[in-house]
Amino acid sequence: MSADPFALAAVRRRAVADLLAGLDDAQLATPSLCAGWDVRTVGAHLADAAAPGALGEFARDLVRAGGRLHRANDEAARRAGRRPVAETVALLRERAESRFTPPLTGPRAPLTEVLVHEGDMRLPLGLPFDPDPAAVAVALEFITTGRPVGFVPRGRLRGLRLVSTDLDRAQGDGAEVRGRGIDLLLAACGRTVALTELEGPGRQLLASRLS
Repeated sequence: MSADPFALAAVRRRAVADLLAGLDDAQLATPSLCAGWDVRTVGAHLADAAAPGALGEFARDLVRAGGRLHRANDEAARRAGRRPVAETVALLRERAESRFTPPLTGPRAPLTEVLVHEGDMRLPLGLPFDPDPAAVAVALEFITTGRPVGFVPRGRLRGLRLVSTDLDRAQGDGAEVRGRGIDLLLAACGRTVALTELEGPGRQLLASRLS
């Protein structure tokens, strides 16, 4: 039986809640890998992304932002980031089992979002990030065979073969990029810091597409 992406996402949301609950003010204010967002804001964004009414609220933000997707997403996250951290932690735990799925992308998208954003928080803090290999495998499958709208621009992975050294699997065809599955996922989703953990003849091509 294949892994349930909703169950895997629930585990990661609880992990993010535990992470936030244990950080001090300086750590919460640390810039994340998401440009312009600190760690606290990324956590708040994840809590709101799992809300049952997330789509309706985002539609209202989109109207207020004049139809500009990035601006609407940014303003919504910054607004959420201003609430007390304890409230964000509570919301993440309350919504951990959410089965909300964005249009077009399917049930693997929420899991991928949590994994990538958890990396956005942990890496700048110098904290280890070793999520369940089953979760990483599902996310890698999504970005290479699904419709990863908002995660991986079209063409970024063309001509590349992602070889997960810890998962004993590979996706795609072409020049190899090798490394841990989570580092491949983060790099494919635009996190250049993860490139330092990768190797192979396709690494430079991927790096050029992220610059």
